Amino acid sequence: MIVGKVVGSVVATRKNSNLLGSKFMIVEPLKEMNSQGGRIVAVDNVGAGIGEIVLVALGSAARIGCDMENAPVDAAIVGIVDHSVGLMDE
Repeated sequence: MIVGKVVGSVVATRKNSNLLGSKFMIVEPLKEMNSQGGRIVAVDNVGAGIGEIVLVALGSAARIGCDMENAPVDAAIVGIVDHSVGLMDE
């Protein structure tokens, strides 16, 4: 799981049938957690907005976390961070 900031959204009118009704957000992992090498697109089932800090599950945990076991999902926003201690201090 990684922590990141929502920096945008993606609209896809044509997609896999298992993704119909899904909202997609662009997430930028925090600097200290950016082993992925850049921004990621994540399915959002928790209602995150641009500018919010979120928890993102990756891989098979993403599919399980958003209850989409049969969908081609590799990243899912599974929580919105309300408060953290030491995580975002620079």
